[in-house]
Amino acid sequence: MFSMRAVVAAFALTFLVGCGAQPGSAPTTAPTSTSASSPATASSGPVADAPEQLRFTAKTVDGAEISGESLAGKPVVLWFWAPWCPKCQREAPGMSKAAKELGSSVTFVGVAALDQVPAMQGFVDRYDLKSFQHIADTDAAVWKRFGVTAQPAYAFIDKAGKVEVVTSQLSEQDLRDRLTKLA
Repeated sequence: MFSMRAVVAAFALTFLVGCGAQPGSAPTTAPTSTSASSPATASSGPVADAPEQLRFTAKTVDGAEISGESLAGKPVVLWFWAPWCPKCQREAPGMSKAAKELGSSVTFVGVAALDQVPAMQGFVDRYDLKSFQHIADTDAAVWKRFGVTAQPAYAFIDKAGKVEVVTSQLSEQDLRDRLTKLA
């Protein structure tokens, strides 16, 4: 029988390579499907114009519940990170700054995984990332919905529901350019 620690360590090692890409390397993008597969129903059902990837509910690092469908119809960036990731630590100040400057025109959501909630909360506090919500994706379910296997990564979602996933580190300028275009 595998111990939980061994399972978590194996899972973390699988994703550790994401922190190994060279800064400044060309970002890898993977457009994903945006069609909604089921009609809208009452508040308990899916939103017709929500991309399939946004059909989830999760807990934030501060314990609140968030519905991915609530993000449909507006420009959104999801930032996939892990608290121990050196690249994520380098990106955090730029994300904080971008969210404070562009948060009125783009919705920012952090998606933390590969660690426990106290470490995630510590990361949010240390890098002044409280201006936007962060999902505590302890089982990487949201990561899987977007095909993210390493951090840092991003999902840029426009008002029409088109999703573009970038699976590599972005420079602060590239991030700003993408956010400005999204807004």
